[in-house]
Amino acid sequence: MDMKSTVISESEEEAREYYKPTEEDRKLTAFIVDHCDRWREYRDQNHMDDWLKYERIFRGIWSETDKTRGSERSRIISPATQQAIETRHAEIMEAIFGQGEYFDIKDDLNDQNGPLDVEKIKAQLYEDFAQDKIRKSIDQIALLAEIYGTGIGEIVVSQEKQYKPMTVPISGTQAAYGAGEKDRISVKLVPVSPKNFLFDPNCTSIDDAMGVAIEKYVSIHKIAQGIESGKYKDVDITTLYKTDELDVSQEDVHFKDEKVLLLTYYGLVPREFIEDINVERLVDRESDDYEDMVEAIVVVANDGLLLKAEESPYMMRDRPVISYQADTMPNRLLGRGTCEKAYNSQSAIDGSARYHMDCLALTVSPMIAMDATRMPKGSKSEVKPGKQVLTNGNPNDILMPFKFGTNDGQAMQTAKEFERMLLMATGTIDSNGQVSQVSRDGNMDMATATMIKKYKRTLVNFQEDFLIPFIYKATWRYMQFDPERYPAVDIKFVPTATLGIIAREYEQKQLAFLIQTLGAQSPLTPILMAGVIKHSSLSNREEMLEQMAKQMQPDPQQQQMEQQKVMLDMQGSQADTAKKMAEAKKANVEAELAPMESKTKMIAALSNNLDDDQEGKDFERRIRLAEVMLKEKDIDSNKEIAVIQNSAKQAEKANNDDYLNKASEMMQ
Repeated sequence: MDMKSTVISESEEEAREYYKPTEEDRKLTAFIVDHCDRWREYRDQNHMDDWLKYERIFRGIWSETDKTRGSERSRIISPATQQAIETRHAEIMEAIFGQGEYFDIKDDLNDQNGPLDVEKIKAQLYEDFAQDKIRKSIDQIALLAEIYGTGIGEIVVSQEKQYKPMTVPISGTQAAYGAGEKDRISVKLVPVSPKNFLFDPNCTSIDDAMGVAIEKYVSIHKIAQGIESGKYKDVDITTLYKTDELDVSQEDVHFKDEKVLLLTYYGLVPREFIEDINVERLVDRESDDYEDMVEAIVVVANDGLLLKAEESPYMMRDRPVISYQADTMPNRLLGRGTCEKAYNSQSAIDGSARYHMDCLALTVSPMIAMDATRMPKGSKSEVKPGKQVLTNGNPNDILMPFKFGTNDGQAMQTAKEFERMLLMATGTIDSNGQVSQVSRDGNMDMATATMIKKYKRTLVNFQEDFLIPFIYKATWRYMQFDPERYPAVDIKFVPTATLGIIAREYEQKQLAFLIQTLGAQSPLTPILMAGVIKHSSLSNREEMLEQMAKQMQPDPQQQQMEQQKVMLDMQGSQADTAKKMAEAKKANVEAELAPMESKTKMIAALSNNLDDDQEGKDFERRIRLAEVMLKEKDIDSNKEIAVIQNSAKQAEKANNDDYLNKASEMMQ
């Protein structure tokens, strides 16, 4: 029965008709392969050798090409660059994911649904990103960026089967247990090594390029599954292993079986290669192929077998590839990584350390000089404990210990100086937690602040060029292929990265110094304490912040009582002011009357000396009339003073009664 089934399958395979490429397919394949070959040649000539060195330094792999001297025997590799890469990578990841949420959403101002739909989309994105392990992918991409200088990711949309445990009641108390099946739209971020990435050398960004391509080896069963599902054309696919440069990492022996070389192109192609149109040209020009182009996705296997060619299916016509520079290199797609910054210092450190090890081998290893003519034939020239050495004569005359001298250790001191230069180039810390020689001289804060600024440059590049574009593209994919869960709305994404570990510790130190300076009674102290807790790594940080916020908020009843007390104090002060004004006015009136009374007394004294003639009588009459007028003015002033004093007393009494009433109410 097995033999029969085998014969049937072979006959079906012979009768199967594979897809035959058309003339347009062959032209499109030639167009893509020709451009990618030229792009690959440019990339390999300028960058590939350096990238392989950077990878070996990071992994600690020795190579014959990494020798610094022809007579070098030691293979030691200093971990200085490895430490710098891991430090920078950990700091960037902590700054992005340290506080939990790494992006926020702002709603459109004209949106009438309010913030409800935005919060729902935000929660769904966090859930889907966690299920598709986006954080892990970003972690790998950031590590590749620190090694090679450029972080690259490919956005892949697929439909996956999602299984959930279910319980189905049968009858009564009986139930059946099983799994439910549900289709789910998955948007994944695939890390791409620069060794597998091809790009237009004339571009400064992915969107600016005519196209980009990703080439890699995939298992042949994935191609077979794609053909079976209709994703790829039904072609006669075979395995092919061309070169080991496209493998994930450098190995001694690479696995070469059951692999297919897959080239995925995202970019512009002539429209006539995608659509069935005929273009007649009177004169062939070099620019004819670039006049009418369309955004497309083309998949080529084994450098010539077309698997897929279609116009971009995405509604925003965007390319599903994003990249960012670990350190900015203006007007260039590729950036500068930590390995490139540290390469010269790393080579100097390795050269000094290997020179020291080679010298140490000569000065430490026991050696012996001997007279070969007086040694027995066939004896082994070995030095080891307990070995018997046979000589033809006195051993003191035949054997002599041999030593080259001592090793002064100056090479290792030189290596430490080169390590300091490496820390300066990369802006990282050493094994003692110090940044550079500046920190060893006592200016740790200045050195730390400088390092934090360098980290922020990388963080800005990551947010602006990678994180926010990825979230936009992923949301557009969900809106297009899963509209039930993601309705099409206009939203804005905002990165919420905070501080890394080193920056957070530096910030904590500054806040603690401010708290110590202000003291516990300062109104700013609770705010500063909240900042310390917010920047900490405590597991119950949110609970502590909520409790502190409640304590900082005043009691409404106590606040009302304080307001009433302030109002009563204001009314009492107004009464005191009115009383003081009345007393001041009385004093002014008395001051005005005092000179007039003195003048009256003087006039009366003068009038006693006058004669009893008619003129004296008239003068005396005028004097009396003046006295009457002064008395009337004095009476009016006294009345006015009395009225003011009475008003002040009534106001004071009313305020005291009101104060007493309100105080009794507060006491109750």
